[in-house]
Amino acid sequence: MRVLGVDPGLTRCGVGVVDGAPGTPLRMAGVGVVRTPADADIGERLVLVERGIEAWLDEYRPQAVAVERVFSQHNVRTVMGTAQASAVAILCASRRGLPVHLHTPSEVKAAVTGSGRADKAQVGAMVTRLLRLDAPPKPADAADALALAICHIWRGTATNRLQQAHAAAKARIQERTS
Repeated sequence: MRVLGVDPGLTRCGVGVVDGAPGTPLRMAGVGVVRTPADADIGERLVLVERGIEAWLDEYRPQAVAVERVFSQHNVRTVMGTAQASAVAILCASRRGLPVHLHTPSEVKAAVTGSGRADKAQVGAMVTRLLRLDAPPKPADAADALALAICHIWRGTATNRLQQAHAAAKARIQERTS
């Protein structure tokens, strides 16, 4: 499975593509950051984020997109920009019919490091190790995007199988009672 991970942000939107499946070695296909000028108009910045994500979708053709779930922060301005960039990533993927999965920061940290309270350095170190890279991707937004993709490969595929099994069991029960 090929997953595009997106660590949303208006100034730096981390993007990373990982190939793999549970129980098999992971491989990084690409990593980077979509940047926008902090002094640009919000509309222009969102268009730049969209163009950047569309370029990544065109180049890497992922089968799924994993986006960091926006959660409440003390700085409303920061959370608004993050939510707007997140919505752009979701829209780009959905427009192409790609499944989009949201993962919380603590879920991603736990999947990659074993601790939901890991810091950015620990996440970067584990991403480097898991993908057999020479050094952690810079900036941290890029490493976080790879961590999102890894989290989805490891957790999302299992969750999807559980959801499918639950739906099939529910359908069998409804069939019997009809």
